[in-house]
Amino acid sequence: MKKAVLLFVLAGALARAHVISMSSADLRVEGNRATYDLRMPLYEVQHIQRPEKTLLDNITFESAGVKGKLIERSCREDPGDGAYRCRGVYEWPAPVEIVDVVCTFYQVTVPNHVHLIHAYMGGKSDQAVFDYANPKGQIRFRPPTAFEVFVTASGSGFARAFSSAAAILFLGCLVLAARGRKELLLLTVCFIAGEVAAAVVVPLTPWNPAPRFVEAALALTIAYLAVEILTLPQAGQRWAVAAVLGLFHGLSYALYLSETGYAAFPVLFGMGVAEALAIAALALPLSRMARIFSSIAPAASRVAASFLLVTGLAWFFLRLRS
Repeated sequence: MKKAVLLFVLAGALARAHVISMSSADLRVEGNRATYDLRMPLYEVQHIQRPEKTLLDNITFESAGVKGKLIERSCREDPGDGAYRCRGVYEWPAPVEIVDVVCTFYQVTVPNHVHLIHAYMGGKSDQAVFDYANPKGQIRFRPPTAFEVFVTASGSGFARAFSSAAAILFLGCLVLAARGRKELLLLTVCFIAGEVAAAVVVPLTPWNPAPRFVEAALALTIAYLAVEILTLPQAGQRWAVAAVLGLFHGLSYALYLSETGYAAFPVLFGMGVAEALAIAALALPLSRMARIFSSIAPAASRVAASFLLVTGLAWFFLRLRS
């Protein structure tokens, strides 16, 4: 019964967030001024009141401890590009060398929103990625060390694994599908292997899947695994199903790698560690509950799987309509 309750809670949060939510910007520094050009997908701002004010109010730039003064501000819709664009010009009393950024877009869009800034100053460039786990960053216009790159990228991969209820819900579904510890280990390995394969291979191809397509595909993976649990409880080779479903989940990481420019290994390393820990954290208490309530465990699993099926299909049609 605890399995069902936990999955119900996660499923209830599913429809309130996008699995893939990203925006990007260019920051160009010249002397004591910086020009910030933001590109936000239109569907990310549909629910925001006064986005022309709210967006630029949720990002700040400092240099030498002094907050940049916003002296120019403009925003407009770009229907041809499906984007909402804003420009802000910031000014400081002295020339800028290092920029400290605080970005809280995740508070006004969706909790798993990722914002990428490409920064330029003269012949130097840098970039920074911001999300709920890393709302602060520093742009130093110098190449980061290999260790800094690895820590930042692997940390982003780790955080991204927990960035949406949908991702955690599917991991819970994977635990529900396993019929023992050995099978759970095999399902975990095959699922992560599928994710890694898609994340590495897709960016090497001409195909660039649309975020809406990826979200709809992820919804169907939840529904399909739920059908597998309900209709084929004793089916073999479930590890192959986990691997194929992992391919679809890896598409979101392929998009993330393409947008951020991070190397695949550290991001996917952080992702793999996070997902393995999440599966273990879900499996341990659920297995204990199943032993304690062994008489109702099969019925609870069927109820949870049925709810997952309905949730997955509802999410799929919601994403198709949006």
